[in-house]
Amino acid sequence: MQGAFAEHVRALEASGARTRLVRTESDLDGLDGLVLPGGESTTMTMLMERVGLLAPLRHAIEKGLPVLATCAGMIVLAREVTDAMAGQEGMGLLDIKVRRNGYGRQVDSFEAGLQIDGIGDRDFPGVFIRAPLVESIGDARVIASYEGHPVAVKQGHITALCFHPELSGDLRLHREFVRMAANGSAR
Repeated sequence: MQGAFAEHVRALEASGARTRLVRTESDLDGLDGLVLPGGESTTMTMLMERVGLLAPLRHAIEKGLPVLATCAGMIVLAREVTDAMAGQEGMGLLDIKVRRNGYGRQVDSFEAGLQIDGIGDRDFPGVFIRAPLVESIGDARVIASYEGHPVAVKQGHITALCFHPELSGDLRLHREFVRMAANGSAR
């Protein structure tokens, strides 16, 4: 609907996936996995509600559809958004509490080398742009941290990141997501 989906499409296709954009409920049929990209979380949620996609998307994820959520996608899935816009709520599918733009504004964007569980021993280039800050965690498992804060979490079939792997040039996270979704190992 909105966000950095084109960059994810390129990374997914370079990782061996066939892709399609999801704009309607029928686009969810037959998916092996779904990426919720970065963008503007309030706009994304509002657009999904407007076209009747929010409830079917929530249902598909609750039923086990593997999801890779980046930046705003993480906010959309969160149990609680501490500085939400009036009327903004996360889907409540990921047991974390986040603060939007927790690492600062656009001018505060940065890159940091991250150790991410399960993707090898060399640092992953985390690209942080108006990134959410995970303030607390419930049932989700932390798979990467930066300066003592979780920046990548996994809960069942959901992987959520504060940063933008699609902008990093490193395909390891996308390849792992494609492998997981294709094998149905997240369901």
